[in-house]
Amino acid sequence: MKHVVALAALGLAVASGPVFAQAELAKQKNCLACHAIDKKLVGPAYKDVAAKYKGDKDAAARLAKKIREGGVGVWGQVPMPANPQVNEQEAMSLAKWVLSQ
Repeated sequence: MKHVVALAALGLAVASGPVFAQAELAKQKNCLACHAIDKKLVGPAYKDVAAKYKGDKDAAARLAKKIREGGVGVWGQVPMPANPQVNEQEAMSLAKWVLSQ
């Protein structure tokens, strides 16, 4: 029985690994200073972003670009600053994670 529980725990850890890694990346890159998953802070909630772009096949690429270059106007007049410390691969990973919320 211990082996079954351990195996189940390992499976859960492996399955949630990428999600945890992306959440950790968001924390490391200071995304969570202005955004939260389920409530508006300075910027929109990630769930609201995911809902707005649901079904948009180009959303991940556009959001990744916005993460790196910044922007203003989509969610009001508070600008999102550029994040040049986020490389292109990280930006795409973060964009896909946001869209999965």
